[in-house]
Amino acid sequence: MKELTPFNSLFDDTFFSEFFRPHRGHGDLMPAIDVQEDSDGYHIKADLPGVEKDDIEVTLDNGILTLTAETHKEETEKEEGRVIRRERHMGRYRRSMTVGQNVDASAIHARFENGVLSLDLPRLEERPPEGTRIQIE
Repeated sequence: MKELTPFNSLFDDTFFSEFFRPHRGHGDLMPAIDVQEDSDGYHIKADLPGVEKDDIEVTLDNGILTLTAETHKEETEKEEGRVIRRERHMGRYRRSMTVGQNVDASAIHARFENGVLSLDLPRLEERPPEGTRIQIE
């Protein structure tokens, strides 16, 4: 049985993984992303561990792609019917990037599998009108 000390949490994997993840101010985490560009457009992958599909929002607003996601996790440890430990973890991911005005918003394709969000943003030959905001499903 592991002895409980105030310092155990300092060596918990959760502490270190959250400590070294880049933050974006106000407590938002920046998801790790990969961006590829080819002649067809942009291909983006974002790591969103612990996030449910319904908790992800992606918008394209005037050439700026914004990804927002929330995660909620609660752990309870009981021993002989009594709670000996209860922890709640909440996090919010947010990342914005400029993709420009030449993205075909009507043809954007999004997939979410195993904690990874994949977005395909095809190029558009003509630019949309200024101030166009699109919600991506």
